[in-house]
Amino acid sequence: MDTNQFIAPAGGFTSTRFILVEPSHPGNVGAAARALKTMGFARLVLVAPRVADVKNEPEAIAMASGADDVLTSAHVVDTLADALVGVRWSVALTARTREYGPPQMPPRALAERAHELARHGDIALVFGNERTGLSNADVERCSALAHIPANPAYSSLNLAQAVQVLAYELRVAFQEPASELTLVEPAAHVAGASSDEIEGMYAHFEEALVALDFLDPANPKKLMSRVRRLFARSGLEREEVNILRGIAKHILARVKKP
Repeated sequence: MDTNQFIAPAGGFTSTRFILVEPSHPGNVGAAARALKTMGFARLVLVAPRVADVKNEPEAIAMASGADDVLTSAHVVDTLADALVGVRWSVALTARTREYGPPQMPPRALAERAHELARHGDIALVFGNERTGLSNADVERCSALAHIPANPAYSSLNLAQAVQVLAYELRVAFQEPASELTLVEPAAHVAGASSDEIEGMYAHFEEALVALDFLDPANPKKLMSRVRRLFARSGLEREEVNILRGIAKHILARVKKP
């Protein structure tokens, strides 16, 4: 065996989810499955696809072009929250500039970060609907934001093409040997909070702010969006989420006392 040859760890390829939110066209779902398989990925998640039985649509099967296994095994869920359960780090792909939302990074930097984090738990790339993209709420649910720097004069990318670009960038990154900085025993890795744990913390924190009359639920403005952006920049660890929930719990207990 050539000792210079690097064999990509299965972890990165098997712990990466590609999530399509409300895809409209069966052909794009099939083409996305093909894009994943060509790059060595297999975990496709469909959130509320417009065609209920999209995996069995003839157009989807035809566009999968041999990636039937990826298409057939695609997981279908009702909401993005369901799709992100257990995910430690997620990236929203968007072509539009957002006033609020998590920190933004180019695809190559995204892939380098994914190379490190995918070794310690599930990560996800989230793609929006072909016509409207991702909602602001969906973007704010993710850990980071990415944009493919296409031709400004004609930046329209097909959904499956966008999946292919990101799958390629991840494949290149995952095939690189881990840097000395990331060669750490898994036990020494600090546990990042999962998406569902962070969402639970936000709900708890918002409840506490309402109880303090700091947040008016009838006129919330952009307060929680700013709070989300603040914490998204820090990359919350599980212990930090527990601390924040503990603070919220004590606020609620004090406010509710007679």
